[in-house]
Amino acid sequence: MTLPVRVHSTGGLRMVSPGGEGGPVRTERLGMAQTAAASLSSALPQPRTWSDMRRILLITVVTLLRVPLAQAQVAPQPGDLILLGGVLWDGTSDESRANPGVLVRNGTILLVGDVDPAGGDAEVIRLGDDAFIMPGLFDLHAHYAVDLLAEGRVDEYTVNPVLFLANGVTSTFPAGEVDPAEARRGRARVASGEIPGPRIYSSGPYWGSARPGWRHEAMTPDSVRKEATYWALRGVRGFKAKGIRPDQLQALIEVGHEHGITVTGHLDSGVRNSVNPRDAILMGIDRVEHFMGGDAFLGTQSAYASLEAFDLDDATTVARLERQARLFVEQGAYFDATLTAYDYWAGKEAQVYDYWEDERGFLTPFARAEVEQRLPRDPSDQFERIHYMKRRTIKLFYDAGGGDNISLGTDHPSWGEWWSGFGVHRELHAFVLAGIPNAAALRFGTINSARAFGVDARLGTIEAGKYADLLIVRGDPLTTITDTRNAIHVIRSGRVYDPAALFDSVRGRMGPRSEAEADWWKGNLRLGR
Repeated sequence: MTLPVRVHSTGGLRMVSPGGEGGPVRTERLGMAQTAAASLSSALPQPRTWSDMRRILLITVVTLLRVPLAQAQVAPQPGDLILLGGVLWDGTSDESRANPGVLVRNGTILLVGDVDPAGGDAEVIRLGDDAFIMPGLFDLHAHYAVDLLAEGRVDEYTVNPVLFLANGVTSTFPAGEVDPAEARRGRARVASGEIPGPRIYSSGPYWGSARPGWRHEAMTPDSVRKEATYWALRGVRGFKAKGIRPDQLQALIEVGHEHGITVTGHLDSGVRNSVNPRDAILMGIDRVEHFMGGDAFLGTQSAYASLEAFDLDDATTVARLERQARLFVEQGAYFDATLTAYDYWAGKEAQVYDYWEDERGFLTPFARAEVEQRLPRDPSDQFERIHYMKRRTIKLFYDAGGGDNISLGTDHPSWGEWWSGFGVHRELHAFVLAGIPNAAALRFGTINSARAFGVDARLGTIEAGKYADLLIVRGDPLTTITDTRNAIHVIRSGRVYDPAALFDSVRGRMGPRSEAEADWWKGNLRLGR
């Protein structure tokens, strides 16, 4: 595939290798095995499970890197990238400011400050007053799986990575892989530069009944430990549990933390030997998907049943939910609310599920015909109720002091009418519609997600020493959140991409092109590949 890269000066664009998979990731509250030097030099952000002394060392190294740069102007070199003009939101506060200049070298931000582009033969991008620079977006519940033939999901790593990157999503965690072997091959193609795409932090298979062939009676805690160790040694960056028993989850968390791997879960209420997020947090889980859990989720019925029946005018229910939000904060756990995922299966609120690109145009003509003959899908009345209740409860979570513990995940497995890569913008919009300030919503999708995955030493904000993953849009998302959709440049590891060219490169390429190729897709499904 030809890589659509926009070049802005006679200095040209230095090609930066995206790098490999790197090691596992873990948040600060686990213990660790990595040096600060490795964390500062690896191609992907490395584990952050240091002891307090090692974390102090990292902070010292990064501080020493930044202080001289802030005090003296740095001379650009050939191959550097300089951003001048526009407005900068660096992700460290609620406010934007006039861009003082951003200097990128070797894929890393070297300086945010006064940059003189003269004499260095650097690539210079001069932005207009309406340009808004922000950190690249991070989807912590991304899916690369698609179901285009109504016969099951297939992991698709040819078009999906391009769509994520064109939307300014520079990091993703696929929360459960349908086909870990295919996902591994897809990640390798992106990492090598063959296919443009975001950083893809591997999850490996689902842990629990969501995995085809999972047998609870066979998966003892020891079995979980052995298999989890196998995947950890193969470079998996995080575990995702769904449909798991308490003893199995405890074993998974223990192995994950031994290997510096974060663990997240689509959990339940505790009914039928499931796990309530309250108990999972006390076990040490890092993130919770979909439902915040707690005493408001009764152990006598499913989380779905509890959520759709909440009475938020009832003081007892509100107090229980606020108590659960405080537990997240106290234990350092994160909540991936996935607001728009439930609307995807429900009524699809028009102002959120609108089109600003012809998303079906990325399908092959054959696949588009297959998809459109099944549309429109019947909405789920239950998910419609849950969707609006989730919107109210995420605002309650935020107001209870949980704003720093909300991360962004979309959970958009696609049937072909909307694509996961566009889902981050819909999720940001849904947060704001819930009453959350724009700046907070932007933090959910940048620094909060980086912290939740333990990679905030290198990602999540625009600061010296961090990877040059940036999104430049036209407009002001701090005022109008949907302006995040107006991408004019995407920068990943210091490499500049033209979003329009990325979109054009994959139009008409998603899915089978003929009945014969459709049979191949179905065959892969039957073989469980």
